[in-house]
Amino acid sequence: MTPPPPSESDQRRPSQYEVVVQGIQEMIVSGEIASGDRLPVESILATRFAVSRSSLREGVRALVAMGILETRQGSGTTVTSLDPGLLLKPLEFWAGIQAGTSSRDLHNVRQALEVEAAAVAALRRTDEDIERLKAVLAEAEPAIQALDHEGAMAADLEFHLSLARISRNPVLVALLEALSRPTLRMRLWQSIHLGGRIAITHQEHLAILNAVVAGDPRGAHAAMQTHLAQVAVVLRDTPDSR
Repeated sequence: MTPPPPSESDQRRPSQYEVVVQGIQEMIVSGEIASGDRLPVESILATRFAVSRSSLREGVRALVAMGILETRQGSGTTVTSLDPGLLLKPLEFWAGIQAGTSSRDLHNVRQALEVEAAAVAALRRTDEDIERLKAVLAEAEPAIQALDHEGAMAADLEFHLSLARISRNPVLVALLEALSRPTLRMRLWQSIHLGGRIAITHQEHLAILNAVVAGDPRGAHAAMQTHLAQVAVVLRDTPDSR
């Protein structure tokens, strides 16, 4: 027998500070206030949301922590640039604490995004973009030769993000940054414990670069797919994939 739906009295009512958070978010979504706009004064907002001023301030602090609002001395509280890189920061933290199946699920999402990003890079790259990618891989070579695993991993991340930036899509870049940074620990373990993997990764990056330089989206897609498939194998076999 299907249980009856919860009554209105059974459902938790939002706290006053949650009313403030939701209310200000709705003001932004509706276009009532926009990036750079200053919030109305406290008395107006407290009356509008039927909350105390202390609850209003608590809600504003929560929105500041989310990167939606910012408070500056002398200029009051304003809406931020709403940059996706800022707003997606909590995703990076959440991704960083995943392990096991959740970590592999995250990698699958990253893989779907990155293979398309590589194909787009092959179509949209400029001479300046190509030089940037070459410079990143050139900077990685001394770290690889010196078995500087942390340096090589930093170059690895920068190569992937530089590819994503060629899309000129800030949402894609922010998503990949949030999903890629947490896997650095796993890739560092991989490069240290799996002999030769650090050099193989570099060769895979060069294959991706060559396809991008050639303006070959299918080749770039395939090269990135091959590269990230190897990462997936290590994720599966690495103890506590975090």
